[in-house]
Amino acid sequence: MKIVIGADHGGFELKEFLKNERQDIDWLDIGTFSEESCDYPLIADKLVDVINSGQADFGVLICGTGIGISIAANRHKGIRAAILYNKDVASLTREHNDANVAVFGARTQSKENVLAYLDVFLTTPFSNGERHCRRIAELG
Repeated sequence: MKIVIGADHGGFELKEFLKNERQDIDWLDIGTFSEESCDYPLIADKLVDVINSGQADFGVLICGTGIGISIAANRHKGIRAAILYNKDVASLTREHNDANVAVFGARTQSKENVLAYLDVFLTTPFSNGERHCRRIAELG
């Protein structure tokens, strides 16, 4: 499984933690590569390009709260980015919404919880239920 990962300066440390803890994942790191201030919309745009080109199966985005970077990603067709804040949300966002980008707030969650939520996200399949497919199609 190939996963593209990106973060702004507020999420840099958590991004590096995830890559180190989950070395079994084939990570494609699109930055940022330091804690120097950068703009999260540009990171989200890079990640979207990778997902939409088929170069990765899923994406992970991280900023201070997860809010700004998820808004930036969700502007794009074909992207369903969801902020994960517990295991139920991590599971349901895959089962019901076929989310393809997991988003985390580095300043709002522990690293250990983020790791657990990511594991649930990556191991939960889309239900492929009729109502869920219909709703996803309505997103465009």
